[in-house]
Amino acid sequence: MDSPLTCLSFLWGAWLLLWLVAALWTARTVTRQSIASRLAHGVLLLLGSALLFRPTRLGPLARPLFPPTPWVAWVGVGLTAAGLGFTVWARIHLGRFWSGMVTLKAEHALIRTGPYALTRHPIYTGLLAAFAGTALARDSVAAFLGLGLLVASFVVKLRQEERLLREHFGPAYQQYQAEVPALLPRPWARVR
Repeated sequence: MDSPLTCLSFLWGAWLLLWLVAALWTARTVTRQSIASRLAHGVLLLLGSALLFRPTRLGPLARPLFPPTPWVAWVGVGLTAAGLGFTVWARIHLGRFWSGMVTLKAEHALIRTGPYALTRHPIYTGLLAAFAGTALARDSVAAFLGLGLLVASFVVKLRQEERLLREHFGPAYQQYQAEVPALLPRPWARVR
């Protein structure tokens, strides 16, 4: 793979395939977010993804932000790979409690080990890093606008998820919130 964009396509394609297969092994959902709350972050997610992943020919949106140097794109590919790898670690560690939507699963447990000892939302952390790497590699105004919309989407979804988990786990989740950051791991954090 000699092109950064070819590598990005491979990374995202492999990740998506793995994600779809892993979705087959989840516990039964007992609480699901409403359609309105899904739309609150889903619309931002779709618009952001379209701007980030689809090549644009819309004049100023296609303009690059950095001088054309190949190493910037390869740094983006590396960041994308690291972010996607972090999501896979978190997804495997979360196991059958994972869901693509804000839900509670049957016998839902509060996971605080592995990547969940570093950040409360390691899948979001990894995806946001991968989106940032993709924006860097694609290097266009559209890609960075898409990144902004994707960040906004994940902030909305994170807040919805936090509310549900606080209601379900009560003081245990509040303590978790006090001890572990939402997205950016503390440099001194240790994996348990």
